[in-house]
Amino acid sequence: MNLSETEAEYEAIIVGGSFAGLAAAMQLARARRKILILDTGEPRNRFATASHGFLGQDGVPPAEILASARTQALAYPTVTLQASRAIDAAQSDGAFTVTLDDGSAVRGKRLILATGVTDHLPKIPGIDELWGSGVFHCPYCHGYEVADRKLAILGSSEMSIHQALLIRDWSEDVTLLTNGNSRPIRADRLKLEARGVAIETAAVARLIPNGHELGAIEFKDGRIVPYGGLFIVPRYTLASPLAERLGCAIENTNFGPMITTNANKATTVAGVYAAGDAARPNHNVSLAVADGSTAGIFAHQSLIFGQPA
Repeated sequence: MNLSETEAEYEAIIVGGSFAGLAAAMQLARARRKILILDTGEPRNRFATASHGFLGQDGVPPAEILASARTQALAYPTVTLQASRAIDAAQSDGAFTVTLDDGSAVRGKRLILATGVTDHLPKIPGIDELWGSGVFHCPYCHGYEVADRKLAILGSSEMSIHQALLIRDWSEDVTLLTNGNSRPIRADRLKLEARGVAIETAAVARLIPNGHELGAIEFKDGRIVPYGGLFIVPRYTLASPLAERLGCAIENTNFGPMITTNANKATTVAGVYAAGDAARPNHNVSLAVADGSTAGIFAHQSLIFGQPA
């Protein structure tokens, strides 16, 4: 099918129906534009029992917030939500054709990528099972809930030093685990010492749960040390290949790849916007919602005024 922009089925297609995607949808829906949201129901924070630090929703389960947001978005008559995975996208005649996992295709004038990222956790027994409940990546999202416990940071990069220095604000008992690797350089050791962060050099064997929380860490030298929470700096990859398929610029951060966008959340490909974790270096729900709202607003304006040069 070779439809022109004016013959496209939708004025915007949003790939990803989590916080960023639904925020973008809300702006376009209120502008009375016909939009399609494609979502697989696998938000990044599905492992967390509660969302924290999100204005007006502190402590509410992420699934509950998303369910309410979907209901509100679908109350607008121009919004369609489809439980499909987008596997490819291409641009022609000023519009975008998105291929779905069932072999069908949809076409829209604008495309918003709110596809998120996939975390790659360290290969240590117990981490996968405790991810989001006893093992965390964001102190602003989870630090308050484990405050004043004995906390550990699993060293994996220079960012682990940064994380350890931050987490000291939530507990007086914080330890950086080098996991059998060399001790931090002198300058970093002095920073850690000044903040009261201990250093443990033994390699980690496994995590021992206490219900859904972390109870202790067993080291390869046989010691079992109680800990009430572990913070890590996971690497991640983009959860969808669409940005790369479309030719959007992608840059590397300290944590993984990120779709390049400007202040309006426009990518380097005209008509394509990106929002949320896939398109910013810092991640939490509030930032994802702000990103999505921005992308939705400027995608709408581009339908009226055209794409900026």
